[in-house]
Amino acid sequence: MAETKTENIEREYVIPLRRRFKIVPRYQKTNKAIKTIKEFLARHMKIYDRDLGKIRIDKYLNEAVWSRGIRNPPARIKVRAIKEGEIVRVELVDFPERIKFKKLRAERIDSSAKEIAKKKKAEKGAEEKVGENKSEEEKSEEKKEIEEKKEATVEAEQKIEKAEAKEMKHTTKTKSPKQEKNQKVGYNRSSQGH
Repeated sequence: MAETKTENIEREYVIPLRRRFKIVPRYQKTNKAIKTIKEFLARHMKIYDRDLGKIRIDKYLNEAVWSRGIRNPPARIKVRAIKEGEIVRVELVDFPERIKFKKLRAERIDSSAKEIAKKKKAEKGAEEKVGENKSEEEKSEEKKEIEEKKEATVEAEQKIEKAEAKEMKHTTKTKSPKQEKNQKVGYNRSSQGH
């Protein structure tokens, strides 16, 4: 059995879009432009079954195509295609200013999130080591505190239930429909300032 090479093929293309989206109605032009990108890459990156599901478009490329709305996509777009096995990943080469700043901000947020996650892992590791060194007395004290908190919450719930039951006991008298109607009318008059 022969081994297949898993080389990553990387190419840059300028994809002409106008010729294909010109023939569809105005309200479908950008949809057709996205489909044209996928068809172009399926043909040029040698996806033999021409399956458009194997082509992954980067969110910034998608945003660049959709940036001018559904009726007015760009006439051509420069992309970088990277083929990894059967999957082709497509990303934008020349970023417009607005999208460039958006991408930089997203990268900065991701990097800071990764740093925070690393710090949390380091803190958890340190806490576990400290937790292992605790004496049995400290562990038993913590257990007692947890049990006391549980008991306190149970007692508080019981008090609340008793208060609600007492309140319900005094308000269980049913009123006739006529009494309810008069009560509603009284509320309406008082709210109107009469």
